[in-house]
Amino acid sequence: MEIRFERERSAGYMTNLAARLFARAIERKLRGSGVAVGYLPIFFALGNGGSLSQKTLTELAAVEQPTMAATLSRMERDGLVRRSPDPADGRSSLFALTPEAVAKTDFIRAAVADINGVAAAALTEEQLPLYLDMLKRIVRALEPES
Repeated sequence: MEIRFERERSAGYMTNLAARLFARAIERKLRGSGVAVGYLPIFFALGNGGSLSQKTLTELAAVEQPTMAATLSRMERDGLVRRSPDPADGRSSLFALTPEAVAKTDFIRAAVADINGVAAAALTEEQLPLYLDMLKRIVRALEPES
């Protein structure tokens, strides 16, 4: 029996493809900046100048703890985040962007906005809010219950 798969009719396939294409396009924009696409959730979470725990960053980025630990280690190695003891919990650390990373935030915001603009230009003014609303609904439907 032949299984025919029409990828253009698969919400999962098309969403995954779009996400990969977004990541590649943003990666091209960031090339040479010392910022990897995988660092972006941390930049967005810490971009207001605050400090957060690894656990909180893991939840915000919706990744597994080992992935976040490896990302933070690379960012620390690259001089983009600094670790400090959590005054509320001596066993935990807080992470914040370094001045070098903060200096890159405008560039990162512009790169992300540019790629989002390219994607949004494929839709009409009326379609974009509907598309974003539909994506939010899908995310809520697929998010694991806490």
